[in-house]
Amino acid sequence: MAFLLLPFAWLYAGIMALRNWLYDIGWKRSETFAVPLLNVGNLRVGGTGKTPHVMWLVEELLRQGHRPAILSRGYGRRTRGPRLAGPADSAATVGDEPWQYYGQFAPQQVPVAVAEVRRLGVALLLREHPETTVVVLDDAYQHRAVRPALNVLLTELARPFYEDFVLPAGRLRESRAGAARADVIIVTKCPPNLSAAKQEVAVQKVRRYARAGAPVLFSTYTYAEPQSLQAAEADASGPGAISGPGPAVLLTGIAQPGPLREYLAAQGYEIRFHAEFPDHHAFAEADLAGLRERWQPGWPIFTTEKDATRLLDPALQGARAGLPFYTIPVRVAFLGDGGAVLRQLLPEMPTQRS
Repeated sequence: MAFLLLPFAWLYAGIMALRNWLYDIGWKRSETFAVPLLNVGNLRVGGTGKTPHVMWLVEELLRQGHRPAILSRGYGRRTRGPRLAGPADSAATVGDEPWQYYGQFAPQQVPVAVAEVRRLGVALLLREHPETTVVVLDDAYQHRAVRPALNVLLTELARPFYEDFVLPAGRLRESRAGAARADVIIVTKCPPNLSAAKQEVAVQKVRRYARAGAPVLFSTYTYAEPQSLQAAEADASGPGAISGPGPAVLLTGIAQPGPLREYLAAQGYEIRFHAEFPDHHAFAEADLAGLRERWQPGWPIFTTEKDATRLLDPALQGARAGLPFYTIPVRVAFLGDGGAVLRQLLPEMPTQRS
């Protein structure tokens, strides 16, 4: 089937190549701003780990004394146009990933905004938060109308861009040649013990398309202890700690739930039922009713932080009642000296801003 779709893929790739060429020669304009923009994106449709990598960057920028802000498209939200996230918002109004960012970084006063047109979103952030020293863009690799100071390209080890094809024959948003715009390429979702030999094989394949001198780094996921979802609500105390490994249920609405399921299995949990939905799925009462039918008392129900932003919709409060949901916080760690290399690429703090 992929072979039959190749002519359409070539056509799509040609259109994207022409668009990129027009930006490269300056015929189409890329806008810059008074503060640097750091972009985290990918060539492939679907999850490559952008959210935890954005969080790593923001946490590192905070440690360095920056006043970062986050800008996302806000995929799946019911609103349109530039919008700053605030306490009255939800996953429905700003999108699940931006709402997750807001919940994570509101205590550190990191502004979060959404905008389909990124330049309008950056302008909104700088107007409402002039103290901002750097803006982290979530998923803007193909949005050439803004020019990042650092372009971070992510690619999964299990589904690398250099083995994929352009839509609709494959899952790439543009051709592999797009990797040449990256200032650093991170191979994500690696096993923590990935050998140096296997890393070198991937590096050589990436460098067939990457810009000369662009570092190639490797990252893995780390998982924290389960957190009660109910305890996150002001009017609920939660079901308490999990007694230990055993039967469990998994609920996901993300692109790649495999790593989480593998982690839970490694921890000794037996996933008796996996309610697997598409990425950004808007959970409904019927979804939770179906889950309840497969669940038994005493079994924890695991989900992701991203999915939790949608599960906490007040409209689902009744459907969630009595179900012991737990989130598994996911963070990024770099193999070898990857973290140190990436830190060196981050912008320095400005000496003074008017």
